[in-house]
Amino acid sequence: MLLKSGGSGAGGSGGVALPELHRRLRWVALAGIGALIFLVARLWQLQVMKGEGYYERTLDQVVKDRYLPSVRGKILDAKGVPLADNRPAFNIYMTPGKPDQPLPAREELARLLGLSTDEIEQVDHRLAVGRKRDPKKPILVLEDQGRDRASLVEQALQRLPGVEVHHEPYRFYPQGDLAAHLVGYMTQMTSDEAERMLTTDTSELVGRYGLEAAWENYLRGKKGIERYAVDARGQRLDEKTAATLIQGDRVTEAVPGANLILTIDLELQKLAEKAIKDARVPAAAVVMVEPKTGKVRALVSRPSFDPNVMTGHLTRQEYEMLRKDPRKPFVDKALRATYAPGSVFKFVTAIAALEDGISPDETHLCQGYYELSGTTFKCNGTHGKQDLIGAIQHSCNIYFWKLAETIGLDRIAEIARQFGFGTPTNLGLNGDGSGRIPTKAWYEQRTKYKIGYATNAATGQGDVEVTVLQMAMAYAALANGGTLHVPQVVERVEASDGRVINSFQPMVARQVATTSDSIDLWRKGMVKVTNEAGGTAYDHGHVDLVQVLGKTGTAEIRTHARKKNEEDERDIENWNPRRSHAWFAGWAPGADPDLVIVVLVEHGGSGGRVAWPIAKQIIEAHYGKQVKPEPQDPLEPTPKKVKP
Repeated sequence: MLLKSGGSGAGGSGGVALPELHRRLRWVALAGIGALIFLVARLWQLQVMKGEGYYERTLDQVVKDRYLPSVRGKILDAKGVPLADNRPAFNIYMTPGKPDQPLPAREELARLLGLSTDEIEQVDHRLAVGRKRDPKKPILVLEDQGRDRASLVEQALQRLPGVEVHHEPYRFYPQGDLAAHLVGYMTQMTSDEAERMLTTDTSELVGRYGLEAAWENYLRGKKGIERYAVDARGQRLDEKTAATLIQGDRVTEAVPGANLILTIDLELQKLAEKAIKDARVPAAAVVMVEPKTGKVRALVSRPSFDPNVMTGHLTRQEYEMLRKDPRKPFVDKALRATYAPGSVFKFVTAIAALEDGISPDETHLCQGYYELSGTTFKCNGTHGKQDLIGAIQHSCNIYFWKLAETIGLDRIAEIARQFGFGTPTNLGLNGDGSGRIPTKAWYEQRTKYKIGYATNAATGQGDVEVTVLQMAMAYAALANGGTLHVPQVVERVEASDGRVINSFQPMVARQVATTSDSIDLWRKGMVKVTNEAGGTAYDHGHVDLVQVLGKTGTAEIRTHARKKNEEDERDIENWNPRRSHAWFAGWAPGADPDLVIVVLVEHGGSGGRVAWPIAKQIIEAHYGKQVKPEPQDPLEPTPKKVKP
């Protein structure tokens, strides 16, 4: 019984335990199969569905890219001498990282290089901008660093994570401040400019003034891209390993910018700048133009600045000094600033009168003063009885005031506009001021018109304002017989390999509706100004090398009570803001002009005493290098050479 019961108990126990074990094994097997299926599905998802994405994310951590700077196009004078070029430089880059990540390299870099307060502020500002735009991309924090600084950084790269030193081209101005307003300079681009140029690096430099700004699209070129691989410490991997990680082209070469070839003659530019320096005048402008084409041969504006300093090296203190200078060195005095022209404007009044039928032989008595509607106008001397030619020679204001009584303000304005005054010259640089030519309607909109306004305008005073370039183009039209050109300063654009991209021909703005007889009469007066005793220029020097025709001007300015401030108290030699502007406008050689020259000395005083000697020095230096021309009647055309 016991054995049966025991057997039955054992058998019963086995009958119960085995199915339970099988059931449990099945669940374990199912769980294992489920886990396997889950793992396979997950692997399929990761490798097939999301594999490419994860691969890309991995590559983003390993494969980096950086822009390869393009070589900026050169700016060359008419003979190929560089005014703006490029030189090797060392630039320091940093990867900004996320906002919540500290930058230990920043403090170490500042300590290592002994950065100034301004430099530290620049680094911090550029890093902040870089974080907002793309924290993973290196950004230029210090440009144009010397070899010593670059070597220090390169030796310490192991303890400067995220810091790189690149050997790149940097903008360089070999002529210093020569023609600085024309050439311009470069500064860091704004966020808007970066978006427009499709770049994330706002520390890049962009043309900010002059030709550098106006021709940015041609000069800039197109950046290249280099792709490379790094390890976990950010160090570059070898070329073989990098090749297995990087697909496609590893380097896209940069495209160099185009070169600008100007109409400017650097030798003439140097002569003009030297003449101003020798005269020790505090502020002046000179424009020289080829009258037959409108090509600008020299453009001078003083005081100036060094574009090498302006391009990335200007300190805050230097900027403040330039900004507070009352002579306004940042303003282009040849193209943008406007001035009362004084007597160099009298040709407008003379031509208006001649075109209206007034005889050049008509005389007026100059007693040194002129009364009109209870106002007394003083002449610059007592000239006695004068006809038109004598009035030009002696610059007799009374004669032209008398003409104004007859022809009126609107007729003067009409002729002035024909010669390009009152509108921009369309050179398209540095503001290219339009000036102001008032009319009766202009005064009626602001105040009540008075006849004295015409009297002032007749001698280039009152509300008449012009730019030096406008005056040069107007005298070029007088010199060539009545063709007003659009001024030209860029001759052509060339690719870096010398291929011509674009070539520019002289452009005519208009043919002035003035008879040649009227222009010839004005020329006769100009001959006497510079070549006969009593002429306002001749009395301060005469040119023997070549015949010069010219006109001087002394433009009085409106004086106001000056405020007591720091700018007015600056001690600037020969600088008196209450003094008249000195002008000279003319050309040479007299019979067949090839060079028009206009000189303005801001607050210089007498045009004959101050502006003419500057023009005289330039002319003598320029034509002294050439064969002395045969004396000719300036009103007779140059004889044509007959082929044998």
